[in-house]
Amino acid sequence: VHQSKMDFFCKLGYGKQDICKVLETLGQEALEDDVLKELIRMGSKPQALENQAQPSQLKLVARGSCSTTPGLKWLGEDQSDSSDALRPIVIDGSNVAMSHGNKEVFSCWGIQLAVDWFRERGHTYIKVFVPLWRKEPPRQDSPIADQHILEELEKQSILVYTPSRKVKGKRVVCYDDRYIVKVAYETDGVIVSNDHYRDLQNENPEWKWFIEQRLLMYSFVSNRFMPPDDPLGRHGPTLSNFLSKKPVLPEKKWQPCPYGKKCTYGNKCKFYHPERQHQAQLSVADELRAKIKFPLGLCKEEERCQCSP
Repeated sequence: VHQSKMDFFCKLGYGKQDICKVLETLGQEALEDDVLKELIRMGSKPQALENQAQPSQLKLVARGSCSTTPGLKWLGEDQSDSSDALRPIVIDGSNVAMSHGNKEVFSCWGIQLAVDWFRERGHTYIKVFVPLWRKEPPRQDSPIADQHILEELEKQSILVYTPSRKVKGKRVVCYDDRYIVKVAYETDGVIVSNDHYRDLQNENPEWKWFIEQRLLMYSFVSNRFMPPDDPLGRHGPTLSNFLSKKPVLPEKKWQPCPYGKKCTYGNKCKFYHPERQHQAQLSVADELRAKIKFPLGLCKEEERCQCSP
């Protein structure tokens, strides 16, 4: 009898401990209705009702705080991957420094201005190539300004020195332009320089195309680094598309008709007419060709459908 009652109330969802307490107080021969009333009086509830009564606890997260929810994590991943959409930047340090120094002084401040400009845009891969002999103390024939900037950029793993050495008192310098073009080509990046690298274009046909398409020229306007908004000409990509791996194509815009409402070309006009939005844009000949493609029966049915209210 005890086991049968235990099984009955367990199927209803009550706990075994509550059932045993009630049977001890009322006795093993108590009726099922009395046991049920005692369970209700004790406040015991079936497990299914308890699960419904306890709603899922939603954690309130303050704005700007970290969260482990998949939606916020996905948004965070998109924000972190925004820098991956930008191309690597390879800067010709000698060219930039001499341009900022008006071709008289090797101005390291010009290199810092260029690096800061690309940092503000979100580029994470920035490399500057400078010959190793620029670490030596400046001389009268090759003055250097703000040489301490080179040390700071080297500590940040941005500046790279191209090798050089002295043989019998003569300096042997490796060709730093080849380093610049090679690294930019391998990383599919952008070369920042006003040099055209014509000798390297003749040396390698693949580099020729790459230099023509990925060379970003610049200007210094009162200590301000300014690349052009149209690096490849007026009809080429914008600067933002030029520096991104996935360029965003502009929406096609119709050029408005210069004659406006006085235009006499009708449907043959290739320009945009805002007053003709609801009119057919096909010419008369094109409309006749389109009607020939459909049988006469279909055309008549379409006319009936249009005429019917």
